[in-house]
Amino acid sequence: MDPEQGKNPATRPQARLSRNQDGTLGVRLLGEWKLGDTLPSEQEVGQEILGASGRGPVHLDCKDLGHWDSSLISFVRKLEVFLREKGLELEKTGLPQGAQRLLRLASAVPERKETRKLTGGKSLLFRMGQRAVDAWQGSYEVAGFLGELTLAMGRLIKGKARFRFSDLLLVMQRCGVEALPIVSLISFLVGLILAFVGAVQLRIFGAQIFVAALVGIGMVRVLGAIMTGIIMAGRTGAAFAAELGTMEVNEEIDALRTLGIPPVEFLVLPRLLGLSLMMPLLCAYADLLGILGGLTVGVAMLDLNVQEYLRMTQDSVKLSYFWIGLFHSLVFGVLVAFTGCLQGMRSGRSASAVGQAATSAVVRGIVSIIMATAVLTYLCELLGI
Repeated sequence: MDPEQGKNPATRPQARLSRNQDGTLGVRLLGEWKLGDTLPSEQEVGQEILGASGRGPVHLDCKDLGHWDSSLISFVRKLEVFLREKGLELEKTGLPQGAQRLLRLASAVPERKETRKLTGGKSLLFRMGQRAVDAWQGSYEVAGFLGELTLAMGRLIKGKARFRFSDLLLVMQRCGVEALPIVSLISFLVGLILAFVGAVQLRIFGAQIFVAALVGIGMVRVLGAIMTGIIMAGRTGAAFAAELGTMEVNEEIDALRTLGIPPVEFLVLPRLLGLSLMMPLLCAYADLLGILGGLTVGVAMLDLNVQEYLRMTQDSVKLSYFWIGLFHSLVFGVLVAFTGCLQGMRSGRSASAVGQAATSAVVRGIVSIIMATAVLTYLCELLGI
């Protein structure tokens, strides 16, 4: 049974065309406009208006309008868009005050670019060009952010940077003490796996003792720093991007600019300093746990003596290797904080944009760590260290 059959005809939603005394056209809205009812088609009403030879704007008459909900707002909005495309204006002063406020609210916020990406129907060459333009604009944003950060560091050196010391301590706690469990687990397992893989081959030649040198040099020189950097990129870099992206959504960053507080100094600087200061400490801790993981394999699997293993580690690992690893970790800390904060500051103002910023921060952080490792390793080779 059709639900409209049992309904009073006087309460059915209707839109009738009328003509005012001044010659302009009007649309009388009658009945109750509720969701679930069969509503008049804005296309049909618009065609009737175009067929009538009127002049001036089209007025809405709601004197006989009953109860209404969002279905009325949707109808008026679509009719307005249809008439605007045909060069006609819809005058909405005859609507109830509540409906007028809802229409103003619906048209006050324009559609954001990140909510819709129209790629259908575009050629491959066009999409490639668009990607190139986006990459070029992104490089400008990176350069601008780097410049702002450099100026903030200059103000920090002069003692004029505007950020709270308590924020720096909080970031150091989150990047340091709270990260110890995951760093401990991963570093210990990496040392254990490295020792196990090395033992499989070295045991063939009866050179099991060199497992200590393999694990010690590998962890202290580069692996400890790399694993710590990757962990912090996934843990802290994403957190930085999500925090700053959420602040962008809530317009908190705009509020800081309105108050005259530079967001880079107040938000980015403590995060960059906190992570950069804690990364060398985490790296040294990861080196120790990695050596302990190798020691576990050496004692349990290769029947090596603890003192002999530690003495071999001490003889093979130079102090310069330790400083090289710490320098790697410092560079990685700067890169992870930089990419995380950059993606957060560049985030759009939607929930999906915040998620994309966090994902991009992790990916770019890990890629930058690998690239920096290659560059630093090559420089160390050139310097002979």
